[in-house]
Amino acid sequence: MKRYRNGEIWDFEHEMPVVAVGSRDVILGLDGGTTSTVCICMPMIPFSDPLPEPPPVLARAVAGCSNHNSVGEAAARETLELVMADALSKSGSNRSAVRAVCLAVSGVNHPTDQQRILNWLRDIFPGHVGLYVQNDAVAALASGTLGKLHGCVLIAGTGTIAYGFTEDGREARAAGAGPVLGDWGSGYGIAAQALTAVIKAYDGRGPLTLLTSSILKRLGLSSPDELIGWTYADPSWARIAALVPVVISCAEAGDEVANRILYDSVLELASSVKAVVQRLGLCGEDGNGKFPLVMVGGVLEANRRWDIGKEVIKCISKDYPGALAIRPKKIQCFTRVTLPTVQQRYLTKVALTSNFSSRRFQ
Repeated sequence: MKRYRNGEIWDFEHEMPVVAVGSRDVILGLDGGTTSTVCICMPMIPFSDPLPEPPPVLARAVAGCSNHNSVGEAAARETLELVMADALSKSGSNRSAVRAVCLAVSGVNHPTDQQRILNWLRDIFPGHVGLYVQNDAVAALASGTLGKLHGCVLIAGTGTIAYGFTEDGREARAAGAGPVLGDWGSGYGIAAQALTAVIKAYDGRGPLTLLTSSILKRLGLSSPDELIGWTYADPSWARIAALVPVVISCAEAGDEVANRILYDSVLELASSVKAVVQRLGLCGEDGNGKFPLVMVGGVLEANRRWDIGKEVIKCISKDYPGALAIRPKKIQCFTRVTLPTVQQRYLTKVALTSNFSSRRFQ
C-alpha cells in the first residue's frame, strides 16, 4: 500500500489498536455527485447470508463535489479520499480491514475514466481490496430495482443523465455530458437559463420577468449588472443550480418566462429517457412493454404546484405507456463481487443513506 500524497488524511490509522486480519472485514460504498459525496462503511456480508433490514451501516461520511469534470481531477480525488478516510475513522476501521470499495461517481463517462480512478485507488488500498467503479446512474437504477440492472434511470439534480440496461446486459445513455454540451434539463441548465433571461430582460432582448427581482433578492444584489460578476466569480455547477427553487417559485407565481424554462426542461429530460428506451428497445416491439423508470434527483421532486418529475412522466407515458415510474427513498449500490483471496462470492449491498433527493437545492 503506497502512501498517497495526502498521507496526513490517514494519520488516524497510526493511533488505532492492532486488529486481527479478518476479524471485522468491511466494505466502502460511495455515491459521488456534483453537489455532494457520501461514503458509508458496512461489514462484509457473505452471499449466503440474508441482508439485515435496515442494513448494518457502521459509519457514514459526507463531503463535497467529486465530479472531476466540475472541480478538476485533483480536487475530486481529494474529496473521495477524504470521505473514505472519514468513514473508516468513524467506524473504527482502517484500510487493512477493507475488502471492497464500490464507487458510483458522476463524471465516469468512459472506460478511461474508470481506469484512471482504479489506478488511483490501487495506490491507496492494499492489493487484496476489490475495486469497482461505475457511473452514479448505475447505483441510482439499482436503488429502484432492488439491484437488478434492467430498465432506465433518470437523474436530474445539479446535472442530469439517462441510463438504461436490458436484461441481457446491453446498455445505453443519453445526456450526462455536462452543461457546456447541453444538459439543459439539469438544475444547472434551469438556473443558467433563468440568469440568461434576467440579462436579456435587462438589456431589452427579452421580456420582463419576475425572475429579475427574485434572483437579485436571493443573491443580495441590487442590479442585473452585478450578476455578471457574481456568476463568473465562482461558476461551479452546484452554486448556479442552487437557484432552481427561485425559478420554480416564479413559475408557480405565474411568470411566463420561468414557466417556459421549466416546460423546456421537462421536454429535455423526457427526450433523454426516450432516446435510451428507443435504443435499447425497453418498450418491446409494440411500444407498450413495461419497464422500470427510476427517477432521482432534486429537480424531480414534487413542489407545491410545479412538479417537474410528474410532468416528465406524463410526457414519457404518451409514447411509452409501459413506463413504471419509481422514486426510491434510498440509493443502493448493488454489486456482486468476487474476492479471489477467499475464493467466495459475496453480495455487496451498500445502502447509501443519503438519497439523491437529499441533494435538494438550498
